[in-house]
Amino acid sequence: MVESEVDASASAAGEATAVLTAPLSLEGGLAAELKPANIVQRVLSLFRNVRPGADLSHFQLPATFNLPKSQLQLYGEGVYCAGEDYLSRCSRGKDSLERLTAVVAWSISTTRPPIFGFAPYNPVLGETHHVSSGSIHVLLEQVSHRPPVSALHATDDGGNVELVWCQSPVPKFHGTSIEATVNGNRQVKLLKFNETYEVDCPNLLIRLLPAPSVEWSGTVRIACKESGLEAELSYHRSRSFLGIGGDARCVKGKVFRSSSGSQETVCEIDGHWDRTVSLKDVQSGEVSVLYDAERAIGNLITPEVKDKEELSSSESAVVWSEVSEAILAKDWDKASEAKRQVEGRARKLDKERNERGEVWMPKHFSLSQDKNGNWECWPLEKSVRPAPIIVPSS
Repeated sequence: MVESEVDASASAAGEATAVLTAPLSLEGGLAAELKPANIVQRVLSLFRNVRPGADLSHFQLPATFNLPKSQLQLYGEGVYCAGEDYLSRCSRGKDSLERLTAVVAWSISTTRPPIFGFAPYNPVLGETHHVSSGSIHVLLEQVSHRPPVSALHATDDGGNVELVWCQSPVPKFHGTSIEATVNGNRQVKLLKFNETYEVDCPNLLIRLLPAPSVEWSGTVRIACKESGLEAELSYHRSRSFLGIGGDARCVKGKVFRSSSGSQETVCEIDGHWDRTVSLKDVQSGEVSVLYDAERAIGNLITPEVKDKEELSSSESAVVWSEVSEAILAKDWDKASEAKRQVEGRARKLDKERNERGEVWMPKHFSLSQDKNGNWECWPLEKSVRPAPIIVPSS
């Protein structure tokens, strides 16, 4: 049994250095700066020989199409990078309805503006990402490579909130578009209320034709068995002509109670996830602001290393540091070579492990898969310790 495959790989590469880049926020930031003028033609050229319906989970992108960060970092940024603490608000609700709507608002806050033509690095097996922001501590680990499965555990110092996620993206090519469905179980636990909220994730839709775009789509369900309350959110594009035009950042939904096969709508939700989303009480007609994107994901702060000596060699910002440095310098030859080295070391270790008959096990999570192919994970520790990487207070 091998517990930390990427540790040995990173150590062999030399002294650990970390490269941290700006999170995706309303303005797009870093990715927009990297975007070349002919990005649409270059993206279309990538998929000329890919069959419709093909699974792109292990499609290898050239470094010129990479954001200078790993997918683990993007998952983590949705939790620890926020201008307003929507997560802590969940545990302060005075009743079950207020807590559910707070979880809905927090769920919307994890939706970040995607950038057409750019994708993060595919995490290597055993890669980790560990960051603290205020009182919340977040730990992620790549617990499977084929298929790619990422696990997340987050806890706060007060013992009020715990997050446990197990996510597996499945991108498929449909000829004129690519749709990435994120499978897995995401739980938000409000510990002092003994409430667990099951939270879905929207799909990422990349349209290649007739008009290139990238947007979140699909239905997100948020449910709490303990209170009997549920919410459904539809991420969709407003009316357009032949897929051209319309607003791709609309969100609409409802909060309801289910009993005896019927639904009682309690609140209606409407707005745009990149602006404001309103909440209307059906009984009273009162309308309030549920979510404000500018306050939540505008002008986000870049994490920084607080304690270099405590950095793990499996940390995403360390594993991909040479690749990220080269991308930021727009040295594409160096970026491509550094990326090949990271992925080559991972393949070599995988081959050696298989030859020895060893089974790799995650370091921070236990993992299982049911007969339907669904993944579930459990953190091995009760809480997440403070991280050597922090998000500075504003």
